Amino acid sequence: MSSDHDASGGGGKEAGLAFDALADPVRREILTVLAEQEECSAGDLAERITSVGRTAVSTHLRVLRVAGLVTERRSGRFRYYAIDPHGAAADVIALLRALFQSTLDEVGAAVEDQGMTYRADATG
Repeated sequence: MSSDHDASGGGGKEAGLAFDALADPVRREILTVLAEQEECSAGDLAERITSVGRTAVSTHLRVLRVAGLVTERRSGRFRYYAIDPHGAAADVIALLRALFQSTLDEVGAAVEDQGMTYRADATG
């Protein structure tokens, strides 16, 4: 995966895959577990995610990996997963931050305008 992701909100393929992956509650639960730990084996994740079986957890992990949200490290016969801080997760966070910052800036300006209107009415 390249490091020059489109975090500008252009809706690139990687962002689309990430948002599709994040739409599933089980995958969000897996990410929550991974956020609490630096790294977790597939077996440990399967034990902690009780809403689905081991095979389903493995399938969800593959979707998260393909979407660029997690990394996989193999050690012997075990696979360890961690959130990919440089992958699509960073792009999604940057996109959401940009979208919400723009909205927050607009709300802040509206509040300031409303405050000025209120002050003008109170003094007039």
